[in-house]
Amino acid sequence: MKGGEHVLGQRLKALRAARQISQKDLAAQLFVSPQAVGKWEREEATPNPETVRKLSELFDVSADYLLGRELSPNASPASHALRVPVLGVIQAGIPMDAIEDILDWEEVPVSWASGGREYFGLRVKGDSMYPKYLEGDTVILRKDSACDTGDDCAVLVNGDAATLKQVLLREDGAVELRPVNPTYPPRTYSPAEIESLPVQIIGVVVELRRKIK
Repeated sequence: MKGGEHVLGQRLKALRAARQISQKDLAAQLFVSPQAVGKWEREEATPNPETVRKLSELFDVSADYLLGRELSPNASPASHALRVPVLGVIQAGIPMDAIEDILDWEEVPVSWASGGREYFGLRVKGDSMYPKYLEGDTVILRKDSACDTGDDCAVLVNGDAATLKQVLLREDGAVELRPVNPTYPPRTYSPAEIESLPVQIIGVVVELRRKIK
């Protein structure tokens, strides 16, 4: 696969976010500067082979996965991988009913489950998050009812509709669900609407998985 250094930046950032490790803390573990980590994630530089090996050990994934040569995070025995269900289709546009059927399975490093964290996958449908997410993409999410402002999340509206949006938290307690595609308007929910509808975050996106063909 060509362009592996670009894949590395995306995957490194996702792995670091999933483990909730800051660039500063990761840099300290690798004996490099935080600026170096930032350059790797922005795809402005590529770590040397020894650093790639250390990263693969730290995040419990294969070096080939980091370099974009494999789609699965871990090519080692199954005991090092955790299978998570792809639960249904997200309408990335007009909210749709959440589908409970398991459409597929994906593997994530078993180390991600440290601290009792749980994960699931959802498949994108629609174009409101284009070009960041494309129809047919699978997003891996950490189960969570809270997020940081700016996170991409799966959100239930009215208790039975799931939508994938960027979540912006307002100082007055309101929540804005913002699409990436400018042709779709953002939706803002007041604290009262959040309680009455309700509006519930069900997961935070930690990784995007896209099939080329």
